[in-house]
Amino acid sequence: MPIMKLDRGHFNVELAGSESAPPLMLSNSLGTNLGMWDDQMPELAKRFHVVRYDSRGHGKSIAEPGPYSIADLAADALAILDRLGLERVHWLGLSKGGMVGQWLLTHAPQRLRKTILSNTAACMPPANNWNGRIRTVHAKGMQAITPAVLERWFTPEFRQREPAKVARIAAMLHATPAEGYAGCCAAIRDMDQREALHAVTAKDVLVITGARDPSTPPADGDLIRHSIKGAKGASLDAAHLSNIEQPQAFTRAVLEFLA
Repeated sequence: MPIMKLDRGHFNVELAGSESAPPLMLSNSLGTNLGMWDDQMPELAKRFHVVRYDSRGHGKSIAEPGPYSIADLAADALAILDRLGLERVHWLGLSKGGMVGQWLLTHAPQRLRKTILSNTAACMPPANNWNGRIRTVHAKGMQAITPAVLERWFTPEFRQREPAKVARIAAMLHATPAEGYAGCCAAIRDMDQREALHAVTAKDVLVITGARDPSTPPADGDLIRHSIKGAKGASLDAAHLSNIEQPQAFTRAVLEFLA
């Protein structure tokens, strides 16, 4: 099912694993696509019916001019689940995908089983930073922001040790439509979920942080974890894309939590 046509637009959706296994939905970060989860797929597909998709504005999914909102992105995910006939799923979202997961926890908790929020934040001011990034990609394209993004996403030693993996992620950035990227930047710019998180009653929430993440520092993850009563935490020795920099430790943390 490479392309799913919905009333909200078309979305690139990939399924893996047995349909009789517990369903798990994966939601990508800003500037990547569903391929960001490739390192996790062999183990996840053994145990779960995995649904991964290109977020609006990314990959092969719809990328109409924005701005978008986090509510828009969450509605996309729910529409995909509805089309697949999946009432409740485990959720694994990193960065922007974690922001969508927070919205679902506060607005559609009945659709979630266990929720993993990785390398993410409930609010990311100041707005001027996002406005500047939007202007840059509109004027100069995605290549103009790539060096700075990769510096935030990976530690210096990982960039030196794994140039092929870094290049693969750089290619995802370059392939992301500028309009779609800018639309999602606006969604993050306008997001503030800090107060809403205090109302979350779900007990099965894991917050993963990267100890060396400059984009969403550990303090951002701590705020989410302390706002959700009973939420658990895990810290990895990584920068922002912890699932790529520490794939084995990340996958192990996910599987232990979902077990």
